[in-house]
Amino acid sequence: MRQLRRAWVGVGLLALTACGAAGATTTRDDARAPRSTSSVSAIGQLRPAAGRDARPNVIVVMLDDFSMDLVQTMRSVQRMRRAGASYPHSFVTDSLCCVSRSSFLTGQYPHQTGVRTNTSNSGASMLGGWPAFDTHGNPERAFNVRLQEAGYTTGFVGKFLNEYEWVPGRALPPVVPGWSTFNTVFGSAYDGWDFASTSVVDQRMQITQHPAPPASAGAAEKDRAYAGTVIGERALDFLRKGEAADAPYFLEVALYAPHNRTQPEGYYPGDPLFPPMFRDREGERSCGRVACSNLTVDDLPGFGDDPRDNRPRLANGKRARAWNTAGSLRASVAVRDLRDRARMAQSADRLITRILRTVGPDTYVVLTSDNGFHLGQVGLGRGKGTPYDSDVRVPLLITGPGVVPGARREVTSNIDLAPTFEELAGLPPMPYRSGTSLVPTLRQSTLVRQSYAFLEHTQQTLTGGDPDAAFSGSELDRIPSYTAVRSRTALLVRLDLDPRPGRTTWGYEFYPYKRQAYEKRNLVANRQWRDEVALLMARLAAFDACHEVGDESVSAACRTVTQ
Repeated sequence: MRQLRRAWVGVGLLALTACGAAGATTTRDDARAPRSTSSVSAIGQLRPAAGRDARPNVIVVMLDDFSMDLVQTMRSVQRMRRAGASYPHSFVTDSLCCVSRSSFLTGQYPHQTGVRTNTSNSGASMLGGWPAFDTHGNPERAFNVRLQEAGYTTGFVGKFLNEYEWVPGRALPPVVPGWSTFNTVFGSAYDGWDFASTSVVDQRMQITQHPAPPASAGAAEKDRAYAGTVIGERALDFLRKGEAADAPYFLEVALYAPHNRTQPEGYYPGDPLFPPMFRDREGERSCGRVACSNLTVDDLPGFGDDPRDNRPRLANGKRARAWNTAGSLRASVAVRDLRDRARMAQSADRLITRILRTVGPDTYVVLTSDNGFHLGQVGLGRGKGTPYDSDVRVPLLITGPGVVPGARREVTSNIDLAPTFEELAGLPPMPYRSGTSLVPTLRQSTLVRQSYAFLEHTQQTLTGGDPDAAFSGSELDRIPSYTAVRSRTALLVRLDLDPRPGRTTWGYEFYPYKRQAYEKRNLVANRQWRDEVALLMARLAAFDACHEVGDESVSAACRTVTQ
């Protein structure tokens, strides 16, 4: 089995997302110099210990494909809800990991970052993956560069971006600017075991191998070598040092949980598609706060719903080409996967709890995900990429100094986090960031400034080679390119139903969420909703006028389009 896996890795590893590990000592230099930026101003709202910098520390825990149906299983989420701010109307710019993570790092929409898909199809396209992120200058625009230049110690541990990879015998990837500690864990960690990670010493990249214990090893030994364990221990090591230091720190902990494995076979015999630690594989309570037997298709709103009444409509109201034609998962498969995903999330839950217990009073902790995930909802199969609630709505919780507990009505997107971190660091957000800082909402729980979020998606068939294809088949490829606007209670989607270059056929879908929590029926042509559809159409038209890319300053009109 392992020989088959190694052969598969040799062909396809470059299509996987980066992730960290430990091992040998291959190095390379990187001559890229970080860009300069503006000076620091004190935040002035914290009372630091004697000798410490007045600015707060920030930790972000980024989960992978974590859907809202799993929130109920995690004790740490409930703890953060009680102690801090929660944002139930939190969305991502695109429900694809590389596209979403690029927006998170830059505070920009996909049309600004130039990162439109997960991969570059082995370099044939500059639409996706690390090649697109790097080519379009995003490493230098990422918020961590400014924080580091402003005196923050910056750390990254875990999964980075698709195609930021390394295969033995090939050149090492470049050093990414703006990170004091850079422990990426490469994409073979999707399977849970047997992966490599990076560290940077004197601007030289070093690789560490993390071999997997043999199949005969005990569960505890295997769990110590699990990707989530390795990422967690490195993160806590950085955290403890940061809490003891005088300089403020920023840390991103990017876990692989609860993403599915990407190899045809699991690392160990019997590994499920979503491989949890061995300690989380048995017993009713292995799913966390909820007994595994209580997790059913009822936790997947819209499961098995007939997709024929979701068919897009043309501008004249006539029925357009249907794209959601694959057929839903069987209920038994969806429930099995849901429970395994809940089991997989428990290692993340324990790590978040340890982080919350370790941080001091001057540290903010942020929990979110790169995107959601569907398991049979609305007639879909298994995967992500749609504009539907299962895929684009993600948890966002923030605890820390001065945060007033409670849920917010603010509609927010992952592009809002980069300017939030800048403001917490005492920096004015860069003018090319489209996001809006959430700092005012931390202390004013009733403050509402944004009521809309915008989504952009590019059809994956334009690049191909997505690492999820082994288990989602053509699910992702069928989803057309689209632009969408989301409010607290409705979704309007404009799809391009003609994938041919230079050709366009617009189709529309509209769903109100006031009576059901999923996309039950496309009502874009229903006269009852004419006024709300017209309002959201006007919002889309205003967003269409936002053409800024790269480091171009965002216009005043485009800054107000979410209001």
